[in-house]
Amino acid sequence: MPFNAKYAFIVSMDVAPDKEALFNEVYDEEHIPALLKVPGVVAVSRLKTEPAVLAMGGDEIPVTGEGMPHYIAVYEVDSPDVLNSAAWAEAVEEGRWGGQVRPFTTNRSHVLRKLI
Repeated sequence: MPFNAKYAFIVSMDVAPDKEALFNEVYDEEHIPALLKVPGVVAVSRLKTEPAVLAMGGDEIPVTGEGMPHYIAVYEVDSPDVLNSAAWAEAVEEGRWGGQVRPFTTNRSHVLRKLI
């Protein structure tokens, strides 16, 4: 996945199983489109944990992501300042995300990484 910005803001979380369909609908149809309108947000990619088996050192190692958040969103941003902008603050509260989805997310983490 080539990056088009200098920074990657990585948001990870789990969601209550009974809210998973709503979570995915709102994330794809409301949350991402709102954040893509924020100046300095270049792209957004979503990922979901997928179990696999890794061949390494003559062994087959299960890769399950156990204990780690199940969903990840990677926001490509031009600057750390984007995350503290009024436009970002407004966009993250837009639509159903704040009231109907965020309360049902757990195991959340946020980290900003600079591309090297």
